[in-house]
Amino acid sequence: MTDPTAIQPSELDQLPDRDPEETAEWQASLDAVTKAAGPHRAAYLMRRTLERAEGNGIALPKLLETDYVNTIPTAAEPVVDGDEEMERKITAWNRWNAAAMVTRGSKYGVGGHIATFASAAWLYETGFNHFFRGKEADGSGDQLYIQGHASPGIYARAFLDGRLSEQHLDHFRQESGGNGLPSYPHPRRLPWLWEFPTVSMGLGPLSAIYQARFNRYLTNRGIKDVSQSHVWAFLGDGEMDEPESTAALALASREGLDNLTFVINCNLQRLDGPVRANFKIVQELEAQFRGAGWNVIKSLWGSAWDELFQLDTTGALVRRLRQVPDAQVQTYQTRDAAYIRQDFFGADPALVEMAKLLSDDKILECFHLSRGGHESRKVYAAYKAAVEHKGAPTVILAQTVKGFTLGQGFASKNANHQMKKLTVDEFKQMRDLLELPISDSQFADGVVPYGHPGADAPEVRYLQERRAALGGPAPARRTHALAPLPAPADKTFASFDKGSGSQNVATTMAFVRLVKDLVRDKQTGRRWVPIVPDEARTFGMESLFPSLGIYSPKGQTYEPVDRDQLMYYKEAKDGQILNEGITEAGSMADFIAASTAYATHGEAMIPFYIFYSMFGWQRTADQMWQLGDQLGRGFLVGATAGRTTLTGEGLQHADGHSPVIAATNPAALSYDPAFAYEIATIVKDGLRRMYGEAAPGEDPNVFYYLTVYNEPMPQPAKPAGLGIDQGIVKGLYRFNTAESAGLSPVANAARIQLIGSGTAIHWTLAAQKLLAEEWGVAADVWSATSWTELRRDALEADAALLRGEERVPFVRQALHGAEGPVLAVSDYMRQVPDQIAQWVEQDYSSLGADGFGLSDTREAARRHFGVDAQSIVVAALAQLARRGEVQASAVKEARERYGL
Repeated sequence: MTDPTAIQPSELDQLPDRDPEETAEWQASLDAVTKAAGPHRAAYLMRRTLERAEGNGIALPKLLETDYVNTIPTAAEPVVDGDEEMERKITAWNRWNAAAMVTRGSKYGVGGHIATFASAAWLYETGFNHFFRGKEADGSGDQLYIQGHASPGIYARAFLDGRLSEQHLDHFRQESGGNGLPSYPHPRRLPWLWEFPTVSMGLGPLSAIYQARFNRYLTNRGIKDVSQSHVWAFLGDGEMDEPESTAALALASREGLDNLTFVINCNLQRLDGPVRANFKIVQELEAQFRGAGWNVIKSLWGSAWDELFQLDTTGALVRRLRQVPDAQVQTYQTRDAAYIRQDFFGADPALVEMAKLLSDDKILECFHLSRGGHESRKVYAAYKAAVEHKGAPTVILAQTVKGFTLGQGFASKNANHQMKKLTVDEFKQMRDLLELPISDSQFADGVVPYGHPGADAPEVRYLQERRAALGGPAPARRTHALAPLPAPADKTFASFDKGSGSQNVATTMAFVRLVKDLVRDKQTGRRWVPIVPDEARTFGMESLFPSLGIYSPKGQTYEPVDRDQLMYYKEAKDGQILNEGITEAGSMADFIAASTAYATHGEAMIPFYIFYSMFGWQRTADQMWQLGDQLGRGFLVGATAGRTTLTGEGLQHADGHSPVIAATNPAALSYDPAFAYEIATIVKDGLRRMYGEAAPGEDPNVFYYLTVYNEPMPQPAKPAGLGIDQGIVKGLYRFNTAESAGLSPVANAARIQLIGSGTAIHWTLAAQKLLAEEWGVAADVWSATSWTELRRDALEADAALLRGEERVPFVRQALHGAEGPVLAVSDYMRQVPDQIAQWVEQDYSSLGADGFGLSDTREAARRHFGVDAQSIVVAALAQLARRGEVQASAVKEARERYGL
């Protein structure tokens, strides 16, 4: 991020020159250097001058790119605090077992990736041996976002450490039997090892930034001091094309997250070929991160290049390295010395002379093998500089060779991401290269063996001693034995049971009022984490600003324009609200960090993230899967929900499908409450299940999705009777009958069951009255708080029947004996209420808002979609007419009467 105090070029043009003669002398000096030593020397001097100015605190725009060389020169590298030879042996074993595991699994056709870890082995080993803090010290340790395709190497290390067995490795990507290893980092499948799911691509870097930020939030709010935790995100250079990968770089810089390090494995290859065939991805990323205000460390070349740089007295080598595109660097990796002499060194007379001093072996060593990311000293120097840098996050751009040590058949080949195995001969070549004590006789029947020096071997003892000194195994996920959070007082929820009387209240406002009461709870109130993407005023949450404060690590350095108002905009270092601006992706990353703090830090936090329902699941459903993968807990709230309640905003805001998408996520409990008391009941039960005492068989690692509406309507009192709360939680209960509603249908009147959800129940109640008063039909009204939970319960009942267990779905139990057909109505597409159709024993039909939304009044929109009260009446009469319970002419008469 650019220093706001820096003088920009446009400003320099406007400032008067106080000493034109001195200025002319500086310019003449630059001209003289350019003429005498060339433009490259002049550029070199200018860069060094700018660096000196920055070091002296002179405010100037920063350079966005540096030369294509290591940021830390060899002479400045610190001494590695450890036994480098022992670490080389450990890395060799891990390389071998990672390749063996994937190769052995290939016979089952389950796939796997070899080349990524081969390129990144030292990036991980250096961290595990020297930097990554475990959880056994303070319960938090460091947070590691492992690149998904490198998972075989992490499993191989856990095998060497004794945390995994050969049986585990032989079940890589074969999980159904219970001993398998998931293909990628996956907490839900291997919850004792993995903390963070990092596939889909791009979600890891985004989440890492917000995790580092949430660590600061916990510390600044006094929840837990996690200031010693460091977040490490291991990424691929191809992954950086994902928009999420770079979406929050400015946030990390703006908030000075020096507890965060990105390590980008720049092997110059993505799945199909070069990342930047005609350009240089390292330079592009450097400019991008420097421009965003990050500290950038490049570790590009190994020690074999030191001799070449010492010979480069004219700068020709550095210039040529900047010129050569990445795809050509990849080609050098696969060609002989003669080709490199001609194509690389032959491009400049000075380089031709340099090449005469180099043997073919030296050239091949440099261009085939020697990369900064493949040498522990280079990586150690970069990591040490990163953790010691203060005031900004750091990115390490480490150049590697994809498929390194796997042989020329793998290294830098475009297809190596899809190559799943090595031949026995290739393994033997790899064994010799890595100097591993594996004999030919161990390749029984052509099967590559796993390698292990023994539980008491020096390599294993060294590995375990290093980890013990750093606080225990890593990566590791811990489910802390947390005491259940105390339940808020019943009166907090019961206050909604009496309804709103004559006052019209939107369910969005009912939820916000409930939250206001919950955050005041003396025992658990401080654990709520309100998250909103710049729409707090839309949802009526501005009253929380002065009482809770908006989190800002700088506090409030200005006087707010509305300071004299009751609900002024208040930022605070210990603020509770995370107001993220216009970023649903950032808000979801916040939610994920907060919802998993119970495992990451041993602190139960209760996040709720409120957003326009249309811009939640539709926009960030991939992160909601990530949330489920990571076993997150909390409340997602889709506000201004439904297809017809916000129609003035138009098509893009009209949500008719978020419950459909939510239903695809097994961890999401999706609810569409109609009334304030339903919201209170659902939230109360959610707090019990996720943070209190879950019932036997209940998984607490779920999250709730509630849709709430912006349409002010009367909020009725909770009906009396047993089982209402159970029905609300399970998804269905009878709200009233025609008789209890004070309607008096004629004797032996036809009867129908009307089921509504969310705001649609109000049109259903209006239709109930019309049916009784104008058509002599009795209708009972049911509230479906969750079509999805009803369906899941029914699916579980079906599965139980296949196991020989008798079980009746709840929806069938609830509707059992209800007279007449069933008509379900929703403000969403009909696919939402149709989820339960096959388990309803009565005749079943539905109405919904299918198609695109539109701008109009609510009444006109509902007439357009055929879900208003009059449309419900016509649909009900048609259903009864088909059964012969009303005259067919009544349907035509109703259409004409209502203008349908």
